[in-house]
Amino acid sequence: MILLITLWLALMPYMGGTAPTTSTATVSRDICRVYGSVYLERDPKYKNTAAYTVFLGEDEAFASMVVYRESNKLFADGTAIWHITEKKAFADHILFVTDNRNLADFTVHFTNVRSYAACRP
Repeated sequence: MILLITLWLALMPYMGGTAPTTSTATVSRDICRVYGSVYLERDPKYKNTAAYTVFLGEDEAFASMVVYRESNKLFADGTAIWHITEKKAFADHILFVTDNRNLADFTVHFTNVRSYAACRP
């Protein structure tokens, strides 16, 4: 009996049916949704508590996100507009800052003009 079930499961893809499979849920990691109050973690001990790993770059041309630093938390309400907070408990997003660009999920460049803030995923 077990041999027949195994044979049936092995031949199902070739007979036009589909074999039962297990589905895994994938989580969409949209970097453009990172806005509001942000805490930049620099201690490697707490790297696993961060949602993303970022590299702070000097070149705007190679940045995945051009970020404007907002001084008031209430006005940090749009894409790539961050209020950098000093306390981790008050942050909407926790990001780990790395020195190696290859280990980062995305690259950030800070701008002084609010209208230049943009996300390029």
